Amino acid sequence: MRLATRIALVTAALVPVLVLLSGLLLLGLVSRDLHAGQDGQLRQRTAAALPDARTLLRVAASGRPRQEASQQHRLTSVALDVGVRLTAADGSSVVVEGSQPDPTLPLPAATGNPVTVRAGGGSWRALGQPVAAADGQRAGTLWLFSPASAVQDEVASVRGRILLVALIAAPVGGLLAFLIAERAARPLRRLQRSTSGLDPDDPATRLEHRPTRVAEVDDLARTLQSVLSRYDEQAARTGEALETARAFAASASHELRTPLMSMRTNLDVLAHPGLDPGERAEVLADLQTEHARMLGLLTALRSLAQGDLVQADAFTRVDLAELVESAVADVRRREPRAAVAVSSPPSLRLPGWEPGLRMVLDNLLANALVHGAGAGQPARIAVALRRHGGQALLTVDDTGPGVPPEQRQAVFGRFRRGPDSPGSGLGLTLVAQQVALHAGTVRITDPPHGLGARVEVRLPLAPDRSATTTLALRRDWLVG
Repeated sequence: MRLATRIALVTAALVPVLVLLSGLLLLGLVSRDLHAGQDGQLRQRTAAALPDARTLLRVAASGRPRQEASQQHRLTSVALDVGVRLTAADGSSVVVEGSQPDPTLPLPAATGNPVTVRAGGGSWRALGQPVAAADGQRAGTLWLFSPASAVQDEVASVRGRILLVALIAAPVGGLLAFLIAERAARPLRRLQRSTSGLDPDDPATRLEHRPTRVAEVDDLARTLQSVLSRYDEQAARTGEALETARAFAASASHELRTPLMSMRTNLDVLAHPGLDPGERAEVLADLQTEHARMLGLLTALRSLAQGDLVQADAFTRVDLAELVESAVADVRRREPRAAVAVSSPPSLRLPGWEPGLRMVLDNLLANALVHGAGAGQPARIAVALRRHGGQALLTVDDTGPGVPPEQRQAVFGRFRRGPDSPGSGLGLTLVAQQVALHAGTVRITDPPHGLGARVEVRLPLAPDRSATTTLALRRDWLVG
């Protein structure tokens, strides 16, 4: 059922009830006012007729019939349209005129206040007033009667009109409510048409909504836009995750094919019964090298996939100086022959993903260990961290052969490694990925002493207000 129809039905049912309730209140007020007017009229007529009633009682007591008849006429004339009953002190009736109860019906005590008297199926408002003689003695009682039917007829007329208004108000109110609701629901219908016209398979479609100055409709439209935007984000993330998984499988199968074939060949050689012990030791060493390479490749691919899928809410405040000290300490423990110098402040905090920043340091140091060693000489590495304006500047220097200028950008690509490199070719790719995720820059230059290579990383210290946009700039390091 449509909203406008519901509102119309509710209004059609509610309006008559409200009219009837208001009518009951109005009926009570009208009835009270009519009774008050009737009682006021009785008091006025009583006050006007009381002198004539006193004179009539005096004339009746003196036995003058002609004057008594004249006085009776005057009394009934003053009473006008109300019934009059005048009784003497002994209870005998002197005047009985107009609409009133049967004279034989006993009346309540005359107190000067109106009372209701019912008899023979009729009712009257009656006012009894004692009539005093000249000497102050009670000479009789004057009663005036006003039929209650006059008030009842007017109350019944008002009641009928209230019922008529309620009957008319039901369809009229329902129709007006339907028209108003139809007009008020137009923005909702437009929003419904706009929403139903969206194509879930077309990410370019967006919910377009113009403000309607109806707060509820505009709020609903903004909520729908937010929900659809989040749906698009989640769909994009799901697509990225699926593409990353496919790329992971494809890259792993492609890159592992060569070492697996080499290992299979070495295993076949080991199976030869006449293999020389020296050759056997050489084949085993080759197998260990291939195993380490495969393990490093899988680890690098996993890290690259993690970097492609990390979200902005994983970023916290990280102490980069503490990470530098920790990474250098691990290198010194694994490679005690390497000379690693470090220079960093006590603390340097920035917004970042701690596992990603640690990957940057570990891969830069591992790269320097492999390529920074001379012939028969241990690697010499210098790590420096300092604040440079609004950035953290990290440099890693080695004393190796360096990188030719024309290759300094290409070495950050996937699976780029030298012919004698034992690595997976993904170390510097991981560095470039994480630096990009942190809105930084990385480049290879010549060190100050002119020998070897320097990797320079710059990372912003202030939180990036557009972190979500920054993370979305490039998320295809594994896929691409």
